[in-house]
Amino acid sequence: MDTRRNEQPEGARRTSIRTTGGSLAPGGVVGDGRYRLLAQLGADERANAHFWRARDGQLRRDVALTLIVGDQADLDAAREARRTLERAAHTSQFSHPHVARVLDVLTLGSGIAAGEGLLGIVVAEWSKGTDLIDILDEGAVAPVQACRMIDRLVDAVERAHHSGLVLGLDHPQRIRRGPDGQLRLAFPGPLPETTLRDDIKALGAVLYLLLTARWPLAGGPAAIAPAPHAPHGGVVPPRTLEPTVPAALSSLAVRTLSDGGEGGIRTSAAFLRVLQQVAAEEERKAAAPADATEQSPSSGYWTTKRPVRDAAQRKKVALGATALVVAAVAILAWIGLSLISFFSNEGPTGPNVNVADSGQQHTRQPPPSPPKETPEPVPPTSIQVYNPEGTGDYTELAPAAIDGDQTTPWQTDQYQQQLPALKSGVGLVVSFDQPIDLSQVLVVDGTPGTRVEIRTAEISNPYLDNTRLVAGPIDIEQGPTQIKVDGAQPTSHAIVWLTRLGGQEGQFQSTIGDLEFYRRPSA
Repeated sequence: MDTRRNEQPEGARRTSIRTTGGSLAPGGVVGDGRYRLLAQLGADERANAHFWRARDGQLRRDVALTLIVGDQADLDAAREARRTLERAAHTSQFSHPHVARVLDVLTLGSGIAAGEGLLGIVVAEWSKGTDLIDILDEGAVAPVQACRMIDRLVDAVERAHHSGLVLGLDHPQRIRRGPDGQLRLAFPGPLPETTLRDDIKALGAVLYLLLTARWPLAGGPAAIAPAPHAPHGGVVPPRTLEPTVPAALSSLAVRTLSDGGEGGIRTSAAFLRVLQQVAAEEERKAAAPADATEQSPSSGYWTTKRPVRDAAQRKKVALGATALVVAAVAILAWIGLSLISFFSNEGPTGPNVNVADSGQQHTRQPPPSPPKETPEPVPPTSIQVYNPEGTGDYTELAPAAIDGDQTTPWQTDQYQQQLPALKSGVGLVVSFDQPIDLSQVLVVDGTPGTRVEIRTAEISNPYLDNTRLVAGPIDIEQGPTQIKVDGAQPTSHAIVWLTRLGGQEGQFQSTIGDLEFYRRPSA
């Protein structure tokens, strides 16, 4: 039984969302009689905003209406409504495929008559598709599907913020899924107090909702169960509620919602990067063959298919086998004749045995020296993000730096200022089950321009002053970068410490595709 939703019948759920009183009912008209109400799709009680599908009688098209309901004599309510309408009017200049375009904004005395019980109307183009709440009727969606549903909405937030605009998507009933399967802001109109940070948190909330069918922010609709709170504050990670959620995706949602710590997600660009990396990794896993026995015979695996009983085919096989036998006999005969000829020949035509005329013994060549062994990297037993001055960057992605796959990198957060403006550095610390005499560290496919030091320590999480610099600093180049370690004592803990990030002004960030650690060869 699915216990993630409120325990109430379907009819009760619908009533809690869509039933309104007064003249705001299907069939009624608003906006000086221009818009006929068809169906209410939700309500944001924080602003007394009701979301309707309506019919534009003049242009004969469906539109999305955000009706701000209130007493026209309430000056404070009217002031708040006016601020919301002003922000909606600014949004009309913004165009994105996944944000409904604002067509008009109606205010008291300008499209709204006295006695309508309205303080304002935001008119937007109609978004075809499905209500976000209806998508979750069957519970949470698959993690990869959640990533693909939200990524274009993230792009819309990124573009809006670059234009200095706040979208205000911090309520799930403002969002619909389009025919393309992507989420779309269907009812624009940010509240007066909504900030850019609120938009980013809303992305984390929508992702959390898709993964768990629970809403983690305050002011959610009664139709969606609220997210449980964690004992230490914040919300319970999605992976705790849904074990199939990848750890990186669960952490992304929580870090985006969190207001504290340096490891949080603060920009839509950072959110989108992690989202796309997780989606690509999950799709790669899903595309991997589930059973090697289903491979074709040419791939080198056994096949479980039964042989075809075909007489013609058997005849071909028999003829082929006969030909192989004849060829084998001929080869053996040729080898025999060659050996007889080899041992019977004498003098200058005989075999070249390199015998001296004086009857000395054969000259012996020294045996070839054995080939040098290629050193093998020493696999660490554990890895974690090392940040002695605060919360680590992308802690859940740390294992990706030693998984042997450079296409699944670990990355830092994105910083507006270069290190050490905010902190002295950030990095990774690896531990080995036995101390090793470290000779070199190979950085596979790191961000060019990143400056790296190699340090050793006696414990896995030391203060920076208690670590020992054994190599670097060295700047990572395109492709593998070899960092030689000289004169280091055997250690069980090695730190890859980044003191400068790659990237450009205002967008400093580095990735490390993979790390390999090599011990010094024995004498």
